[in-house]
Amino acid sequence: MTAFTAAVVTGGAAEGQSPAGARWQPERHETDDWLDKLPGKHRMVFDTTTAAGFGEAILFANNFMAANQSGYGVPDDALAIVIVARHNSTAFAYNNAIWAKYGLPLSLRTNFTDPKNRQAPKVNLYNATDYGVQAGGNADAIYNELVANIVTNARMVPAGIVAVNRAQERGYSFVCA
Repeated sequence: MTAFTAAVVTGGAAEGQSPAGARWQPERHETDDWLDKLPGKHRMVFDTTTAAGFGEAILFANNFMAANQSGYGVPDDALAIVIVARHNSTAFAYNNAIWAKYGLPLSLRTNFTDPKNRQAPKVNLYNATDYGVQAGGNADAIYNELVANIVTNARMVPAGIVAVNRAQERGYSFVCA
């Protein structure tokens, strides 16, 4: 019996012993309450891990808004959209000041260049403190600098993958971009 099969069998056995009407509920954490403060009756979370994925998420979010407006008459303020920038897309959560200062390492890390000149971008065309640490910077100072320079309406979270999970637990539909 494989580990997967054992887990399924064990889970099924445990379910059979659950009291009638018992239902799983996710634990709520105050840290994630910002997800409920976004206005909107239709919720979508886009998970991005690459430069291309981040660009696609922006296009998908725009299509989500346009289709809701044209096909359903749903205005933008009735939509809650979260784009999670993690792993190799994290850099796109920072404003132009960070790109001007750390453009080369961000470009190398994300495998992303300015399409106009194929050079490391000096601005964010569309989170990672270790770039500055590798260059001899102070980790706390760099973290504070990054937090101070996230794009408008962005939020720093403990981990992007956890934000994706918490958004789904709070009713957001999931899209991988």
